[in-house]
Amino acid sequence: MSETELAAPPEVLGDVPTAGPQGETPLRTPMVSPLGRARIPEPLALVVFGATGDLMRRKLMPALWRLKQEGMLPDDFAIVGNAREATDDADFRERMRGALAEFAKEPDAAEWEAFSHRLRFVGGSTDDPSTFVQLAKVLGEVDKECGTRGNRLFYLALPPSVVAQTAEGLGRAGLVCHPEDRCYTRIIVEKPFGRDLDSAKALNASLLKVFAEPQIFRIDHYLGKETLQNLLVFRFANTIWEPLWQRNYVDHVQITVSETVGVESRAGYYDRSGALRDMIQSHLLQILTLVAMEPPASYDADSIRNEKVKVLQAIPLLQGEDIDRYAVRGQYAASEESSASEKDGEKGASMPAYRDEKDVPEGSRTETFAALRLLVDNWRWAGVPFYLRTGKRLPAKQSEVVIRFRPAPHPVRDQVQDDTPAPNALVLHIQPDEGISLFFEAKVPGIRGPLRPVSMDFKYTSAFEGAESPEAYQRLLLDAMLGDATLFARRDEVEAAWTLITPILQAWEAGGEPDPYPANSWGPECATELLAREGRSWHEPTG
Repeated sequence: MSETELAAPPEVLGDVPTAGPQGETPLRTPMVSPLGRARIPEPLALVVFGATGDLMRRKLMPALWRLKQEGMLPDDFAIVGNAREATDDADFRERMRGALAEFAKEPDAAEWEAFSHRLRFVGGSTDDPSTFVQLAKVLGEVDKECGTRGNRLFYLALPPSVVAQTAEGLGRAGLVCHPEDRCYTRIIVEKPFGRDLDSAKALNASLLKVFAEPQIFRIDHYLGKETLQNLLVFRFANTIWEPLWQRNYVDHVQITVSETVGVESRAGYYDRSGALRDMIQSHLLQILTLVAMEPPASYDADSIRNEKVKVLQAIPLLQGEDIDRYAVRGQYAASEESSASEKDGEKGASMPAYRDEKDVPEGSRTETFAALRLLVDNWRWAGVPFYLRTGKRLPAKQSEVVIRFRPAPHPVRDQVQDDTPAPNALVLHIQPDEGISLFFEAKVPGIRGPLRPVSMDFKYTSAFEGAESPEAYQRLLLDAMLGDATLFARRDEVEAAWTLITPILQAWEAGGEPDPYPANSWGPECATELLAREGRSWHEPTG
């Protein structure tokens, strides 16, 4: 498989044209065309609400600088920051330079000097109409000074509670282009997109009063990761896998996103969210749809998202007793073991229980671990369980998909010491070491030697030495600038995911306690039993 096939899925499947500014989202187009010409967005101004926060400093500004360094930004480009605090252009520019020095690379003085003049700042709260009046004035100046032509991409790095009012403020200030206008406007909304089905519907309705659906980009940074980018290529550009990717050959699928850290400084947010809302409703269900979806009729954004929605709609709801049986929750308890993230040779302090973490309310019932058993009730996957789990204070930081195949139907006892070969497994490593491993059985050398699992491994870093994978936000920001919505959630996709999760949330909020598990373990015993009842066990990643 060539680097092109792995790094640019649509190039294998055919390059495609770009749609008009306000038309349907364009087909998924590679960053570099078959002729080698880099795809550069049209001139635009990127407006970031919450521009003095961590997301801007750690992710967005470094991603934008890398895009500039790689020649992916248009010459006519500007960044306008907004936050509540009263600062000015010079201070904002200095903060962004500091962010690059800390989270990317110290910029060259001459390059920064030329680029920094394209950074502007507008202070003020999004609940104050005068903020948007001032923003409109600055954007008008930017159009003249930087040639951005009235094109706007609004990034809402804001708490969910103020997203709707910000969108309404943009509309009232006349900052949203209409389809008949020659300019374009798009808006990026960060997760969490609602807290349940009703709130997600309400938020969608608020946004759609101001923006058309093709203008709304609901971002999930997980979909910008290289392994997930290549999942479609892995399945649909390699004929060896597709015939096996179905119920006749697959026994079950496991999706794990594990974290070694605890709640850290996010208790205020996390305690109102929990593992089910924070991770499964978004990240893990997104991964599930990519694993389970049918080949799309074409590789444009809506065709791919249509197939993802069909997967979510094919999952039967967990209700009543099924929630008790197939949905488990846990909360990490204190442990004397040191964290896996501590440096070698250092004696680690014991890890506190979640309820003893700073800012966690006394007696909190918020789950820090969640696991589900779901079915996809369609022709391809009928009867194949999909096991999803995520948690904090687990032994390894790892995100992976395990496709466990059915066992061999006939014994091999005449050839080996025993006849119990382990079923084959395909493991897609999403992070931190992106790659793919295929596990199969081999006979140990010797007369009638035993069987032993061995693996064939592919790692991006070794296969493409010197080729650096773009950061997720780098890819997603560029896609939003290009108007490519393939990696962003559509309204019906978000609501279908909440339809599945909301009954579980309601049952858990109605009563009961999460099962405790020691910090630095693989979760509560009930998670082990979830698979053990059906003769299966979790694949334990190694960090």
